[in-house]
Amino acid sequence: MTYLGRPYYPQWLDNLAEDVTLQGAAMQGTAHGAEAVRAIVVAARELYKNQEFSFTGDYGENSFIEEYACEIEGEPTSVVVVVHRNDAGKATELVVNHRPRNSLLLFSRSMSKKFAGTPQAKFFLTSDS
Repeated sequence: MTYLGRPYYPQWLDNLAEDVTLQGAAMQGTAHGAEAVRAIVVAARELYKNQEFSFTGDYGENSFIEEYACEIEGEPTSVVVVVHRNDAGKATELVVNHRPRNSLLLFSRSMSKKFAGTPQAKFFLTSDS
């Protein structure tokens, strides 16, 4: 994962507020808390192959955006991540959108498999849904 020719790591991932929330088009409901959000983001990053960033950076005073393309199980996928921060610089809200729809559904089902038997499984589609 590179951006502008340099290795990219989302610094906000190490700076989550304890009450951070995560929502996404591929999710059912909202994940709450740094532990749950970190677990979901780390698992999602494991699914992304050939991740190519087109933009990462601040916008406004307390927000950050990432835009990238990747493959999920061979399917081309585009992703936009919006991160809102509090005045202390901690990430308080993440919103993640995957497209196209078939990639979004594939991502959600893949995450359901990764989290089977855990509290996070409830946020993702099962292979039956």
